[in-house]
Amino acid sequence: MDEHTPLLYPSPESPAEDTNAQCTGVSGVYHRIGLRLVGSLIVDSIPVTLSYILQNSTQTVSILVTGRLGPEELSAAAFSMMLAFVTGWCIALGGGSALDTLGSQSFTGGNRPTDLSIHFQRCVILLWLLFIPVAILWAFIEPVLLAIGEPARLCKDVQAIMRILIFGAPGYIAFESLKKYLQCQGIMRASTIVLILVSPINLVLNIFFVHYTPLGMLGCPVALSITYWLCFILLILVTLLSPTHKANATWGGLQLQAAMNLKSCFGFLKLALPGILMVGTEWAAFEIVALAAGKLGELSLAAQSVIMTTDQIIATIPFSFGVVASTRVGNLLGARSAIGARNAAHASALTSVLVGSAIMTAMLAARNDFGYMFSDDEDVVRLVSQVMPLLASFQIADGLANACGGTLRGQGRQHLGAIFNIIAYYVLALPIGITLAFSTRMHLGLKGLWIGKSICFGSVRRLTHMILGQVIGLFTVGTAEYIVVWLGTNWDKEVEKSVVRNAEEAKRRTLLEQHE
Repeated sequence: MDEHTPLLYPSPESPAEDTNAQCTGVSGVYHRIGLRLVGSLIVDSIPVTLSYILQNSTQTVSILVTGRLGPEELSAAAFSMMLAFVTGWCIALGGGSALDTLGSQSFTGGNRPTDLSIHFQRCVILLWLLFIPVAILWAFIEPVLLAIGEPARLCKDVQAIMRILIFGAPGYIAFESLKKYLQCQGIMRASTIVLILVSPINLVLNIFFVHYTPLGMLGCPVALSITYWLCFILLILVTLLSPTHKANATWGGLQLQAAMNLKSCFGFLKLALPGILMVGTEWAAFEIVALAAGKLGELSLAAQSVIMTTDQIIATIPFSFGVVASTRVGNLLGARSAIGARNAAHASALTSVLVGSAIMTAMLAARNDFGYMFSDDEDVVRLVSQVMPLLASFQIADGLANACGGTLRGQGRQHLGAIFNIIAYYVLALPIGITLAFSTRMHLGLKGLWIGKSICFGSVRRLTHMILGQVIGLFTVGTAEYIVVWLGTNWDKEVEKSVVRNAEEAKRRTLLEQHE
């Protein structure tokens, strides 16, 4: 399968769909799915996974290169990248989820092929506008950090880095939006190609600006800003050269007046803001766990760094399944194929279980020696081996959560994911994790924090079960989430919503053209 292969399985015009419609129940759905659909999801997820790994590595490289200057520079760079993720990049990734809905549905069901390009332009402009208050925060972040008790030197250095990074943020947002625009068309490899080309350039830029110019530590954000804009520019070139993009004919030129239609912008923000909240709350909770680990001592902090680095890399795999699921479901809803959309949703869940099981097995098998990849300290390796089973235990649940989240984004139900994250992380996971870590009666240390992290993929009803048995409990919760998507989705109604969205957009565009 490649980017010229039809994205929709099964095709809305497929005669087999009528026959398959007679099958009912879970077994009937999986009988219809078949290995071809599962295999196509895995194939599509590979370039997406590589893309996000490479994208995350650009910041990791900046931290490592800057860290060679000394521990204070390392702390400032790492803290700045954490803030960038939680407050800035979540706008690009979360806000871009509106394009998962509107763009993917308009690609197959829009009045004109160029409707997708209008959604893309609207996405870039609105996300840039949403970044403005974040840019102001970054420019004056020092007093905020001082207020929460961070060291004065760190606060000053972080503010200096963030002020420079402001210039790179629009490039990051535009790159993410263009990536989504291409993914809506089933073009998954373009961003991977760009990042493969840019990654060594990013390394060279960081080494040059940090170690061979007077900028020193501030060379890190300069290099990153150049990298983000370079990614966007190169992705434009790759898009223009893409035969699939040319065949789709989705680009209709700059149409800013259509893109900034007030009603259309309001509809976009109704999806984008919950998407930002969904991503931001999850990442913020993750960083709170990291900060809390620092209070447990140097040994726990070292082991936590190993676990977090591992989790960040592995998390790109289930996240990629969510991206592919949102595109598939959105495309099929736009094509008015309720059965096809349902099959794609359940195939994504099935694939996530299979891949999550493989990852969990590998992590459990390697837990005793895994820590040696990062440290020669026996105590760190031993602590990593103790915490690793907890990290492994929620891989299946993580995959299911991402697959179901992708389905919800494809449907336009981002608000459900946001509500779930707020309850799971801030009502359940963090209070329980911190209590288990710091309670005098139940002092589980780093294990306690990661028990809390595991609970993030649970529901209120399953709380006690998850505490009693992480692996069994998390598998049950992941299954329960899947059942909720199964029982709580009227696929015919979702198709109707897609038709209405596309019709309203076409009507606004027609009125605008008549007015001109």
